[in-house]
Amino acid sequence: MPSVTIESLDHEGRGVAHFDGKAIFIEGALPGEQVEFASYRKKTSFEQATVTRIVRESAQRVTPGCEFFGICGGCSLQHLDAAAQLAVKQRILEDAFWHIGRIRPELIYPAIQGSVWGYRYRARIGVRRVPKKGGVLVGFHERKSSYIADMSSCKILPPAVGQNLLALRTLIEGISIPDRIPQIEIAAGDGRIVLVLRNLLPLTEEDRAHILAFGEQHGFSMWLQPGGPDTIHPLREDDPAELHYSLPEFDLKLAFRPTDFTQVNTGINRLLIRRSMQLLDPQPGERVADLFCGLGNFSLPIARRGAHVIGVEGSSALVARAGRNAAENGLLERAEFQVANLFECTPESLVKLGRLDKLLIDPPREGAIAVVKALGENAPKRIVYVSCNPATLARDAAVLVNEKGYRLRGAGVANMFPHTSHVESIALFERV
Repeated sequence: MPSVTIESLDHEGRGVAHFDGKAIFIEGALPGEQVEFASYRKKTSFEQATVTRIVRESAQRVTPGCEFFGICGGCSLQHLDAAAQLAVKQRILEDAFWHIGRIRPELIYPAIQGSVWGYRYRARIGVRRVPKKGGVLVGFHERKSSYIADMSSCKILPPAVGQNLLALRTLIEGISIPDRIPQIEIAAGDGRIVLVLRNLLPLTEEDRAHILAFGEQHGFSMWLQPGGPDTIHPLREDDPAELHYSLPEFDLKLAFRPTDFTQVNTGINRLLIRRSMQLLDPQPGERVADLFCGLGNFSLPIARRGAHVIGVEGSSALVARAGRNAAENGLLERAEFQVANLFECTPESLVKLGRLDKLLIDPPREGAIAVVKALGENAPKRIVYVSCNPATLARDAAVLVNEKGYRLRGAGVANMFPHTSHVESIALFERV
């Protein structure tokens, strides 16, 4: 059995080594370890493998906190010390800047971190009836598989949900269509958790009563989704139609629907907003654009600081929600929102936003290449870029630095998804 020394971790949390002139990506291996491995995929220049034996163990290896780690695909790094996870993510970010953009940040910001358990306030878990395994399974998919993991608990979900996966199995088994509920969406707000059951066939009155009784017993609001996202509705007619999350530092309360996009980690989101406002430093009298603004997560803190914010978002439903959130928080005079496809951004469409002193960008994984290419000579002097993908951030940063005259003043990671290889980050660009 071949033995190698692990050099680093890749963006998927796999150990990277070299053997016989190939890069070997080894699941379950950590930097500094000497391991034996078995390959399950072989290509000309690389192989993918799993650990068969750890010859020399890393001092940063820890016992996973969840008994289902290694089976469930929800986490990939529980075997690595939490502080070391942050260091790995920072290294992934820096490597992306250099290898993709050929740039380096002038300053590395301290990592934004918080609780590493019970943090996932938004999630979609699978449901499947598997008679060979005793009935209905409820949970995340198995690693590298479409099968649902056979798990009885989950430590990254809110405890009220994560400790009740077996009760959810029993719930689904007790209704008339147990094989026609493919997923459950979890959305948690301040003091309230909504479970949205995707039902592919209508439920009977007995089913509805059974589901409502489950919700009352466990303290959940039970909703159904018979079609697309717009079809979600509460089972109980007097159930509030929205949840809320608060940003106490800015005296804000934001409303959202269970299927609206919100950050999964409420604690890290608050810290990320704080860091963003420190870097952006919005001032009264300034005009600031918040691109990919969603329901106003960054827009309203900008407005609360006294600047006039223009939020732009591709979803008309989220733009409407942002406007209502501005009104409910008394910020309509300093906040306006527009619908636009920012993936088709042009210099002309940016000019239509008017004078901009500063800019915040928070795009999806695809990044904001059209936006950064559209920036002209009158572009804002300062840009704060919040990213969920180091590769597209590095690509866009290269345009900002090499073509648009900005300097990459600093960058750092936020541990939005502990125990996973997902890298959330924030970067500051300034024109001199």
